[in-house]
Amino acid sequence: MNLQYIDIHSHLNLEPLKSTEAEVVSRMVEHSVGTVTIGVDYETSKEAVALAEKYDFVWAGIGMHPEDNKEEIFDYEVYKTLAENKKVVCIGECGLDYFRTKPEDKVATKERQERIFKEHIKLSLESGKPLMIHARPSKGTMDAYQDVLDILEGYKDGGDASTLKGNFHFFVGDLEIAKRALVIGFTMSFDGPITFSRDYDEVIKFLPLESIMAETDSPFAAPVPHRGQKSEPYMVIEIVKKIAEIKGLSEEIVVKQLVFNSKRAFNLPN
Repeated sequence: MNLQYIDIHSHLNLEPLKSTEAEVVSRMVEHSVGTVTIGVDYETSKEAVALAEKYDFVWAGIGMHPEDNKEEIFDYEVYKTLAENKKVVCIGECGLDYFRTKPEDKVATKERQERIFKEHIKLSLESGKPLMIHARPSKGTMDAYQDVLDILEGYKDGGDASTLKGNFHFFVGDLEIAKRALVIGFTMSFDGPITFSRDYDEVIKFLPLESIMAETDSPFAAPVPHRGQKSEPYMVIEIVKKIAEIKGLSEEIVVKQLVFNSKRAFNLPN
């Protein structure tokens, strides 16, 4: 299939998309949309790989979500085996999530999540595959982003991780966070909320188009005009349109550049 759009972060391995796979994939084909479907734990990572092996326009990310998982430890060796699959194109989603953390639990939560995040970084460096980062800060702060960037900058400053690359998925960071991400060569992807909230405009206008990608995080956060429905990968079209509108660029230019960015970031076939 000649892909016109790539949704770089979806969850075809989660309900309700999982049980409606045929219909969801049919709409992807109809709209010439490919996707990277992401694991949040070992079982869903295996399911992501199985889906990627089934369709030539689907790829997989394997990893352990910092909060939404049922695992206490990151079993490096089993994830390493998954990462060896050619259809696995990124490590994650992984990172730090403080959104629901109680103040009294913050220290222990941060220590646990940082330890697991560093295991993902190790796997990224060993496999040569980029990170898919989930960073969700406490309300009214940028704390998770700041801590993630402190960790990543530490690897970069050490000089032994010049090849470390990745993307901040569902980016909600401010300008200062975006600037720090750019300095270390990371990209940022945007979702449905940009179609109904103006909170993202300043950052999207600021970012070079070459550092932007589009995603749905489906089945979550459907864009306008599908708001309130389950999100699907084909709806990434609306997000791409909105990026073009915010940046004041032609939709054709943005469509082509975002596909190019996605293929470059995840080493996808042309």
